[in-house]
Amino acid sequence: MKPYQLPEIVKKSERLLVDIEQAVRGFARYHKYTLGTDMRRQAMAVLRMCHRAWRDRSRQLYWVNELVWAIDELKLSLQLGSQLHAFKSFKQFESLIRAAEEVGRCAGGWKRQLHRKGQNSGSNASPERAQILSGRAASAGYVGANQ
Repeated sequence: MKPYQLPEIVKKSERLLVDIEQAVRGFARYHKYTLGTDMRRQAMAVLRMCHRAWRDRSRQLYWVNELVWAIDELKLSLQLGSQLHAFKSFKQFESLIRAAEEVGRCAGGWKRQLHRKGQNSGSNASPERAQILSGRAASAGYVGANQ
């Protein structure tokens, strides 16, 4: 991926937002202005957090964590819509929830990638610590303390 190119998760989030907008358009009036508004707002929040996470490199891990939570909330709303029979068909719900899960998978992978970078950067700071804890002197001292 080139540094100026948006990540794949942004494109998938945009597609999910457009699909949710079209699905909500077909909702009954009662669901359109309650649950539908929440879904549209949550899908927009997911897209905005993707952009923030991509652009704000200094706080990227924070924004990706927020993104994971936002995606989970959107999936909950989609499932609630299915239980309330707000969608035209189960097939429509199924395609939206699969798209949301795909965005969630991308966010989870992004989070794991950032977490690994964080762990690796600290591993060079104290390499001696692991040797001390697993050394013979440390084990002998521990056994001797119990006897």
